[in-house]
Amino acid sequence: MPQLTSTEIAGRIEDLYGAPLADLEAHAQDQPPGMLSALLGMHDDLALAERSIDVHRDQLARLIHPEWQIGWHEVSHLLDGSRRLAEAVAVRDVQAKSVAAVLQSLGRVPAPASSPPAPSPPLPAPRRPAQSTAHSR
Repeated sequence: MPQLTSTEIAGRIEDLYGAPLADLEAHAQDQPPGMLSALLGMHDDLALAERSIDVHRDQLARLIHPEWQIGWHEVSHLLDGSRRLAEAVAVRDVQAKSVAAVLQSLGRVPAPASSPPAPSPPLPAPRRPAQSTAHSR
């Protein structure tokens, strides 16, 4: 299963529900918890993990700038930043895998095709009057 980004996941949720993500988020707030709110929560967690990756990657890039000397003090920051980046990547991977699996298991149900109405059962035959066995005079 390929790794999906939060943008791709948002597109799949929109396709599944047939509405923009902002509209779905507004709709989900007025509803009891269900599949839509779960998918939106998973999407938010994935987006947060992606932003966290960007922040920690940028911080590490600043710390290892080629013109700067790396001293003992910077080493602890490098190790902490590396750990945080690895955690953010792990969270992103788990979230992406989980939401992709859920979305793969779901699909839009096609609208019922208009089929000809089922024939109604035949009406019972009219009752015949009972014939008398007595002879008429």
